[in-house]
Amino acid sequence: MNTGENYTKGYTVFKMLGNTVSKVYPKKERVMAKVTKSEKVPAPMQIIYTQTVAITDKFSKNYLNTEYAQLIRYATAALCRKRPSPLNKGKVTTWACGITYAMGYANFLFDPSQNPSMQAADLCAAFGVSKSTGGTKSKVVRDLLGISQLDPNWCLPSKIDSNPMAWMIMVNGLMLDAHYAPREIQEVAYEKGLIPYIPADATDK
Repeated sequence: MNTGENYTKGYTVFKMLGNTVSKVYPKKERVMAKVTKSEKVPAPMQIIYTQTVAITDKFSKNYLNTEYAQLIRYATAALCRKRPSPLNKGKVTTWACGITYAMGYANFLFDPSQNPSMQAADLCAAFGVSKSTGGTKSKVVRDLLGISQLDPNWCLPSKIDSNPMAWMIMVNGLMLDAHYAPREIQEVAYEKGLIPYIPADATDK
């Protein structure tokens, strides 16, 4: 692929995510924006955040796991940082349901082969919310945060190694799984934040 630019290592790496392609040039800074995960929220949103995650933490303890609980907290905080925050309107319980539903959607919670797994209707019922309302609120959350299934930004840590979207890159016009790329390319992709880690260096994962 001739891009008209000179690259120090003789190759160009791309990140594939849905319909988005991000070029990764060695020693350059043009990269795909990654979601910054944080529980920090603006002071005016602190009460709503605390109320929401108290509900989702309890739900996660009863039905899911600590990974889901943390991911849901990150998503809740991200929504609190929106200006204006959508959480300022509507019931806290409904938002808690929608956010949890969205994280479940991204990680195939509703697939019986997964562990944990549960039906969407059961999830909503546990929050005292109808499936229709929970699904609608989930769609709002997914649209606001740009969440899709297999989204590496919102993938459970335990699923990241097997998530193909976390590892698919394009090198000189050819798509490949970064697991099988030469280490030199893996290092460039990792440096630019396009793969979670260098596989050979993660024997304990």
